[in-house]
Amino acid sequence: MNVLQRLPLALFLMRLGVFIVMLMWTLDKFVNPKHASAVFKKFYFIGGFDQGLFYVIGAIEMVIILAFVAGFMKRWTYGIVLLLHAVSTFAAFGYYLNPWDKLTFFAAWPMLAACFALYYLRDADTLWAIDRPKSPV
Repeated sequence: MNVLQRLPLALFLMRLGVFIVMLMWTLDKFVNPKHASAVFKKFYFIGGFDQGLFYVIGAIEMVIILAFVAGFMKRWTYGIVLLLHAVSTFAAFGYYLNPWDKLTFFAAWPMLAACFALYYLRDADTLWAIDRPKSPV
């Protein structure tokens, strides 16, 4: 089996892994909106949101990540997931300066690389994807 035949499975597993992380962050907005509010205040310097707003944000995120995991509208959904994760990665920049306090924050970097790879190779990500290229890769 050559690399082009193996690529769709690798990309699908990467898409699934990114989805699982994004799903947990999205569910947090429904299950624990106070935590989501604290995250927005600490990392994005945005406070004072009503709990109901996190349900709306969570619902929008849920639609996006479900479309992402389904491989639907890949240019948009993969791009939005990449943007969302890039913003959250760079918002935590202070933690990278003192890594031994919050070592788990470094997991954001390989996930950011995975989000970029998925966006960059989206046309080759065809396994269990709604959107498939019109011509073979």
